[in-house]
Order: sequence, then structure tokens, then C-alpha cells
Amino acid sequence: MRRLISPFLLCCAMMLASLGLTSCDTLDTAFDCESVCSRYRDCYDANYDVGRCRQSCRDRAANDPNVKGAADTCEACIGGMSCVSATFNCGSSCSNIVP
Repeated sequence: MRRLISPFLLCCAMMLASLGLTSCDTLDTAFDCESVCSRYRDCYDANYDVGRCRQSCRDRAANDPNVKGAADTCEACIGGMSCVSATFNCGSSCSNIVP
């Protein structure tokens, strides 16, 4: 009986760990999308629909790892830059997320 319990517990632990990593990855993408979309609104269009942008970004990132990577790269790039600097330095990585 003990021989069956150890592999079962190991399997359960591995499944829980993978779920935890997936959740963290999803939260990171949500943060990146929120940050990029909010920054676009703050810099270029006060009426920009951040909610729709964020949802579109998250939906596309869930289906395409390139979008997830672009959101992560864009968010990291625009971090401490002014709007003008972010436009010139981060435009290529952010163009897949915002207009």
C-alpha cells in the first residue's frame, strides 16, 4: 500500500506545482497588458479603452506566446521612460499590443 501512496503523492505535488506556475504566468501577463494599455492612455489618448485593450492583449497572449513576449518586452522597455522616449525606444515591441 505504501508503494502506491508515494507515487500518487508525487504526482499530485507535480500537478499542483504546474498549476501554480501557470497562475503566476497568467498574472504576469495580466500585469504587463494592464501596464502597457494604461501607459498608452496616459501618454496618447485620455479616452482610450484600457479595459478592452487589456482583455484583447490577454486573450491574444493566451493563444500566442509571441504576444505574451511582446507584452513583457514592452512593459519592461517603457518602465522608467518618458512618453516620448518610450515611443522612440519601445515602439517596435509595443506595436503588437497597442496601436
